[in-house]
Amino acid sequence: MSARWDSDDPDPQVGPITALGWLRVVLRGVALAVVVFGGLALLLILRLIERPIYGLHRPVTPHITQFVCRSAFRILGMRHLVEGTPMQARGAVVANHTSWLDIFSLNAAKRIYFVSKSEVAGWPGIGWLARATGTVFIERNRARAKEQTKVFEDRLLAGHKLLFFPEGTSTDGLQVLPFKTTLFQAFFAENLKDEIAVQPVTLVYQAPVGMDPRFYGWWGDMSFGAHLLTTLAPARQGAVIVTYHAPLQVADFADRKALALACERAVRAGHKALPAD
Repeated sequence: MSARWDSDDPDPQVGPITALGWLRVVLRGVALAVVVFGGLALLLILRLIERPIYGLHRPVTPHITQFVCRSAFRILGMRHLVEGTPMQARGAVVANHTSWLDIFSLNAAKRIYFVSKSEVAGWPGIGWLARATGTVFIERNRARAKEQTKVFEDRLLAGHKLLFFPEGTSTDGLQVLPFKTTLFQAFFAENLKDEIAVQPVTLVYQAPVGMDPRFYGWWGDMSFGAHLLTTLAPARQGAVIVTYHAPLQVADFADRKALALACERAVRAGHKALPAD
């Protein structure tokens, strides 16, 4: 597992959850579980029919994922704002990484498929969800690089929007880390480079009024369970702003480093342009 980004500053102090806060945790948590796992069950059933007919293509099940993610924000009472236009052409998406909420934020706006490290496939609950929704799992293994590039090709040429986080870790949401360039190399395969674009996306979270600006950030050694409870508890939630920048044609760049840098600059510019609270 790769190292996780951490900060020299202490974690946000949100105080104990009140009695009303716990009531909201229970009500929102139950509703969220029903929507997520109910949607997953329906997705798995429909995929049994969809897969033998359409193969890699998924004309129906991604709409279930979108519905679940949009419903999650309604349950939380959190605003989900979209700026710019998600691209329709074939290609990939890259974004900065702040929290587990990014999965909902990005799926709610556009039909996408995440690219994740292979270890996630074995995580309880999360791994199951990831596999069911079509996540592409990759290994840091040079011996399998060619095989994994072929998987990228097949999925991208089938029209799947593959999304990954080039920072390689989540942060407190107040910054954008330098983009790692390794995965960008797959876009320069002969069958791909003239056919696809990469769209940079900026995620900016606005904390609930009066809360630490890093409220929605999930990083370092933070527990997922504790962060989930804290996220569910506030009476008034904040917002996430998802900004879609102009797609970048792979063929316009000399190599993966040039493409990664252009994507990083677009994401970083969008992050600076929007208020964090």
